[in-house]
Amino acid sequence: MGLRGIRMLSRETPAAEIVSLVDDDAGVLTSVARLLTSGGYSVRAFREPAEFLDHVEANPVALVILDVWMEHMTGFEVQAKLARISPSTRVIIMTGRKDPGAEKTAMEFGASAFFLKPFDGEEFLAAVHRALLSSTGQDGGK
Repeated sequence: MGLRGIRMLSRETPAAEIVSLVDDDAGVLTSVARLLTSGGYSVRAFREPAEFLDHVEANPVALVILDVWMEHMTGFEVQAKLARISPSTRVIIMTGRKDPGAEKTAMEFGASAFFLKPFDGEEFLAAVHRALLSSTGQDGGK
């Protein structure tokens, strides 16, 4: 079940700047959603990876931020399914466990960035900005 209460959509933000966030920890969803909102982004938060995948099948998603270790499905499983459903969706991976293998796997699967929680908010928001630019082709192909 998604956290409808965290669904923060502003009328001023273009649809391309809506960021999807998937993490089974409600506290992390809240804090990361607040950080994204403070950076001017709207957020669609999901506690269940399957609910997010259902959403992306019916709606365009420019960027998703995925936790790696979730109860029903790993972020890597979501990332692999997403590559088939919506290959243009950019992915940022975050995790609370230091694991160099996880970072390597995420990047091999095409993640735009990888963050170990807790992370620097400014660096995170900069990575979100870069990922959204690359999803719209505004980065000059970088």
